[in-house]
Amino acid sequence: MIKALYVDDDEDIASIVEMCLEMDGGFEVRIKHSGRDGVVEAMNWRPDVILLDYMMPELDGPSTLIHLKEHMTTRAIPVIFITAKSMREDVSMLLEMGAIGVISKPFDPETLAADIKALVTG
Repeated sequence: MIKALYVDDDEDIASIVEMCLEMDGGFEVRIKHSGRDGVVEAMNWRPDVILLDYMMPELDGPSTLIHLKEHMTTRAIPVIFITAKSMREDVSMLLEMGAIGVISKPFDPETLAADIKALVTG
């Protein structure tokens, strides 16, 4: 079972991602709707993977990633962005910052779980 934390301020998208991953049967999913709450949850729960949206109020996805990389307890947790910001420059920047992958919105609900597993397992 893969423990996945999904951080996205859009509650509808978060529900869809949660449903896609839980229907796969291989994920335990927790949702947070802000970068700050996501960092706290990651430190306490220590998920196997963190899924981040790029555009969020207060603390956006890249800033959330920076905070995660600053903490010993979350530094090594793989981060995947699920975002509409998927231009080549955006993807390159996120990978350089330490993300292991970027999944573009709109994503395919039927392949989302497999896409995440492929990125996590390398």
